Order: sequence, then structure tokens, then C-alpha cells
Amino acid sequence: MEKKYTAQEISTLKAYAAKHICPHYMANADLNRGPKIYVKSEGNYIYDIEGNRYLDSFASILTTICGHNNMDIINAICEQIKILDFFPNFGDHYCLPMIELSKKLEKIAPEGLTAYFYVNSGSEANETAIKAARSYHVENGEPSRYKVIHRRGSYHGTTIAATAVCGLPWFNEKYQPMSNPGMLEAPPADCNHCELGFSDCKTCGLACLKELERVIVENDPKTISAMIMDPLPGSNSGYPVAPEAYMKGVRELCDRYGILLIFDEIQCGFGKSCKWFVAQHYGVSPDLLTTSKALTNGYIPLGVCMMQQKIYDKFRTGNSEFRSGSTFGGHNVACVAAIATIDYIEKNDLLRKSQKISDYINFKIRELQKVHPMILRVSGMGMMFSIELTAKKGEKKSFAVPGSVGAFINRYIYDNEHMIIRNNCYKAGDIIVFSPALTFTEANVDEMMKGLDAGLTAAEKEFPVEP
Repeated sequence: MEKKYTAQEISTLKAYAAKHICPHYMANADLNRGPKIYVKSEGNYIYDIEGNRYLDSFASILTTICGHNNMDIINAICEQIKILDFFPNFGDHYCLPMIELSKKLEKIAPEGLTAYFYVNSGSEANETAIKAARSYHVENGEPSRYKVIHRRGSYHGTTIAATAVCGLPWFNEKYQPMSNPGMLEAPPADCNHCELGFSDCKTCGLACLKELERVIVENDPKTISAMIMDPLPGSNSGYPVAPEAYMKGVRELCDRYGILLIFDEIQCGFGKSCKWFVAQHYGVSPDLLTTSKALTNGYIPLGVCMMQQKIYDKFRTGNSEFRSGSTFGGHNVACVAAIATIDYIEKNDLLRKSQKISDYINFKIRELQKVHPMILRVSGMGMMFSIELTAKKGEKKSFAVPGSVGAFINRYIYDNEHMIIRNNCYKAGDIIVFSPALTFTEANVDEMMKGLDAGLTAAEKEFPVEP
């Protein structure tokens, strides 16, 4: 029977949590107001300790793409634990689920990514990709290649190399200089916020691609190991969609200068774009691709660094070896969770169905935009959406305190509409982001739009928009 907590018990639990448990990317202002504790999930909803039900419009940070309490995946996990609970993938030891998952990934991944290194998280997957690129060049007789290019505005994780290639200063400024050896920065292909001064992406001649080549040439191409990029930058920067010519141009530049291309699809990959991977929207295959989060529907931690076969083959030549690993990397129960997630998506045709829901969401947002002058533009791909806010109708204008309006909407929707979204401040602009599960229905979307409508209405009263 589900436990009911008294007000005193709830207060004691919250006080203990705030005092003794440091949350990931802690928010002191929110902690000071009082932490939130969750006790139950169901479908596309979660419940807090007070018994309130919330629509999970951000899929638990883009992980539970097949919904909460999905019994197909849960039953597969339970059965595997009874068969073989755990044995590490060390040296020359494998478990069957890892082999089966690798065969499935080979069928759905971008072309040529046929070798796999399993880890526990997205950060570890990116760390592995950076290490693998460096190791490949060393084994290939080019030890001078150690620098890594990243793009401004992108987030890549919390381990030390992944932190160093974060293009958002808030995430790594306290860890420099130890987090910044040989890291180079290039501009993103963010046509709505071009930092190179162009207002029209159709006439700029792909200036961001030219700037990338300048960075490569001026820093000696023969010292550059890899470029890491998210083909669809994440929720921190509002999912800006790059032109196809830019993506193909990045691939060509990396080939021309002998640089390995890493696609970070931890947040944007594994079905959330309504294809398995964003790379497939562009017809571009990277040398390495990382994914995690939704890989197991969020049920068991798992990440993977996929490699072109030539990279892994280099580590199997002569005395070459790839020196990296972890106790739980490729945990067989996690691999079964990933297999069950893939099977569930395919059995229920969720990639196609979610594209229809994506179209419906886009239609409903455009309807909201007609009545809310605070909405400047909508960006995103598939089931990943960003609403950029403005202080002046039809023009880009920041609010007096950047970030405050998005935070107001977030809190209002949570407290009054019982719905979970996310807000961010990017380039002094407020954005609202949401990325619902592939299992969202039109009824879920209608509920989500009702909450967004209420939050925007309240914000426009509190922060009037200039006509």
C-alpha cells in the first residue's frame, strides 16, 4: 500500500535532503524555498510526496521517452537480474546482452558506426570519445594531435575533459585551467543568434563554417585530434537547427585536415528527433557518436561511445590497446533495458507516431503565438522544442533581468498547472524548453499547451510586453 506522509514527516525529509544531499547542478535559491521530493510515476506523469500529480513535459531530462512505469522494459530488466545479475566487461569478458545490444545498435546507428565502448553515463561517453580520438592518433603515428575543438553554447558533460569542451562558461569557469588543456572554441551554426553579425543565413555564405576553418588553420591542423559537437545543440541553447550545408561542410573540413568528428547525441539522439539519431537528418556519419539518457528509457544508467570500425581496429593492431574502463560500464542489466527500449519503440512505431505528435505540438504553439506577444520564435526538431521570449512584440529584446521571466513561467506552471518544463537564459535571452516522451498523446499535448498558455498569460501581466 502506498505510504501517506504527515506534514511533519514531509518537512523533516525535505530539511534532511537540503542539508545533507548535494543535488546535481544545485540551485540554492530553489533549495532555500524548499526542495521537491517525488515518490511515484505513471505513464507521462510523476507524483510528489504531497500527492500532487505533474505532467512530465521534459521526459525527466530527455530520458523516459517511452514513458514511466513501462512494463515491457521493467519486465525485461527483472528477468535479466534473475538470469545473470552482473559480471564486468573487463579484459576479454563479455555478457550476452552487450553483444545483442551491439547488433541492434549497428542496425539503427548512422552508417559505419560498428564498434562500441559502453560506459555508465553521457559524460563518460564523451570522455571516452575524446580519449579514443587521442589514442587513435597516437597509435596512428601522430602523437602531436591532442587539441579538441568545441562550439560555443554547447554542453558536453561533467567529467574533466567533457567539462573542458563545454561552450557555456558557467559549467567550467571554476575548473580552469585544469579543465582546459588544448581546447579550441568555434562558433555554433545558430542562425537566429549569429555571433558573426549576419542577419540572414541565406546570404552569409556559411560564415560560421569559414570561421571554423580559420580556427583549424591558425592552430596548426596537425595538432588537432578531434572536433566534438552536438548536431542539435541542447536545451541550454534552445535547440537551434543548423543548415544541412553546414553539417556536411564540417564533415568535409574534418576529413580534409585529418580531424576525427565526434557527434554528441546524448541529449538529442535515440529517437527524440523522430529519427534514431539527428545525424540521420543530415545524412552525415561522424567518426564517433555518443549517446546515453534515453538509451535505457532512463531506467538503468548506460552510455555508449560508438566508433567507426577503423578506430577500434587500430586498437587491435600489434601491441595497441585502448586504455579505459569502469567496473559497471556495459552492465548486462542496463544493456537489456536498452534492448527492451529499442524493441518497444520499434514494436509501437513510435518514431513515426511521435512525428505526428511533433506536428501537432508545432501547430498548437503557433496558435499560442498568435495570442501571446511574448513568444518571439519557436525552434527545435522532432520532440525537442524551444520557445524564445521577448520584451517587445516581434523583435528580439531582452528583459531587464535576463532569465527572470523564464524562471517565473517555470515556477508558475509547476505550482499552478502541475507541469514540468525547463527554462534557460541564453545570450541574454529567456527561453522555455520542453521535450515530451514519444508516448505523448494529443490529450497530453492539449494539457501541456493549457499549462503554457496559463504561464505566458501570468508572465505577460507581471512583465508587460512592449507593442
